[in-house]
Amino acid sequence: MAAISKRCGTFTDSVIRRMTRICQKYNAVNLSQGFPDFDPPRELLERLSQVAYEDYHQYSITWGAANFRQALAEKQSKLMGRKISPEGEIVVTSGSTEAMMAAVLTVTNPGDKVVVFSPFYENYAADAILSGAEPVYVNLIPPSFSFDKDELEEAFRLHPKAIILCNPSNPCGKVFTEDELRYIGDLAVKYDVFVITDEVYEHIVYSPNHHVYMASLPGMWDRTISCGSLSKTYSITGWRLGYVIAPSFIIDNVRKVHDFLTVGAAAPLQEAAVTALNFGNEYYEDLQDKYTHKRDLFLQGLDRIGLKHTVPQGAYYVLVDISEFDYDDDLKFCEDLASVVGVGAVPGSSFFKDGKVKQYIRLHFAKKDETLIEALDRLSSIRDKLKLRK
Repeated sequence: MAAISKRCGTFTDSVIRRMTRICQKYNAVNLSQGFPDFDPPRELLERLSQVAYEDYHQYSITWGAANFRQALAEKQSKLMGRKISPEGEIVVTSGSTEAMMAAVLTVTNPGDKVVVFSPFYENYAADAILSGAEPVYVNLIPPSFSFDKDELEEAFRLHPKAIILCNPSNPCGKVFTEDELRYIGDLAVKYDVFVITDEVYEHIVYSPNHHVYMASLPGMWDRTISCGSLSKTYSITGWRLGYVIAPSFIIDNVRKVHDFLTVGAAAPLQEAAVTALNFGNEYYEDLQDKYTHKRDLFLQGLDRIGLKHTVPQGAYYVLVDISEFDYDDDLKFCEDLASVVGVGAVPGSSFFKDGKVKQYIRLHFAKKDETLIEALDRLSSIRDKLKLRK
């Protein structure tokens, strides 16, 4: 029998999605995989119900329906401080997962290096490996998750083809400051490196922090590939609508990669989602208020239980320090947490280079208040239950 591709042995299936299956097995509150348990905006659902009876059931244009691209261009132009062309600077993808994969495939050749900050969203290493590239990791240092400038430049001296920047960051919730982004941008110019940004949490940022788009900084438009998604902003993770925004010379090539990866994103969902892209500023202000409330509710609950944790500046994840439980295997800890305590989490080692950091688990708070309260109630007995288990 012929051998399976060697690349398949260099990464695992998604630990995040695996933990959802474990949550289902034990009927645990799923604070592992980052999707909400509340409804999308009513206006969006109403438009979706109408679209079901309209003529949007065949392929749209491969790189995105014209009205979707127009609405997205108008929205992001305001945010990014430049006029984005819906015809030449946008590709609509099947979620930001495909957007990131298409971006990496577009700019890298086999053997190229890609800089990745650690901790990182688990897909990034797989994206690089599937592209034939080699990840080069640079540490984000707890608890602020700042980076060492010398360490970062040392990585750039290896002449990588690209750096992947998740901002706001999953899993640590870091929001990169403008000064940090300018420093990264200066290195990208100095060493002629592309910047691939994952900005799916662009609208979930906690005061006094604010989101700065790398592509909006002086000299960075021509080398930045901005990837985004509607999943988190509009609570529609299952719709799988993402996008790439970049200069036309990059987009022309992203289109080709995208065409042979997925052909196109779902046409009826694009049509429905135009409604959300046309929301006014009040929607995004309400979204920030909603998640600020959920963050405060959840972190205050963790404080009452006495669990040490990070304080996210953006996104909706928190890293909880499990050092006191003296587990050698954080995956085993998460399995016990789901089966015995009834709460689902993700082992932190899946986010750190080489899987060597095992003192954290990741929880998320994109849930109804009552769901978070139930999870906190279960977590309140964590010490007694896990001690009995061990």
